[in-house]
Amino acid sequence: MVGPTILLQSGRYFDFEAPEETPVTIGDIAHGLAHICRFTGQCHTFYSVAEHSILCSQRVAPKHAFAALMHDAAEAVMGDVSRPLKSLLPDYKKIERRVERAILAQFGLSADGNDHVKAADMEMLAHEQRLCMLNDHPWPGIAATGEPPNIQYLTPPEAYAAFLNRFHYLQGRD
Repeated sequence: MVGPTILLQSGRYFDFEAPEETPVTIGDIAHGLAHICRFTGQCHTFYSVAEHSILCSQRVAPKHAFAALMHDAAEAVMGDVSRPLKSLLPDYKKIERRVERAILAQFGLSADGNDHVKAADMEMLAHEQRLCMLNDHPWPGIAATGEPPNIQYLTPPEAYAAFLNRFHYLQGRD
């Protein structure tokens, strides 16, 4: 493969110019998210996007749990770019949106905003900022409400397995 492609752990290539035509497995997503650290790696202990996604899926009503688990699936191929940097990269945001739509569609999900998932994600962000960054200065616009999550700081192999377990559990329940 040439051009803007990456090799996935499944052995397939992901084409950023044709994400709608590029199959991604749940293993690709679990592997990628399990190896990406939240907060661009600036937290005190490795904390994966996979674990974050699992915890988000546990904070919403059961009918929104699968969407919450998969809400960061595009990061499995794109990486986790911090919000402040992303705000300076309008072209990146367009690519991210297209990739997100393509990947979520493969799993029967819409990339259109789910207010329940967004609220859980923001709630998690507020708790994570305090728990993972050891920062007592709240970030503007977010508030830690509800019970703090039980962050276990899973290793990548543990996060990979936990993400797949949560995926299969949610798929079996539907």
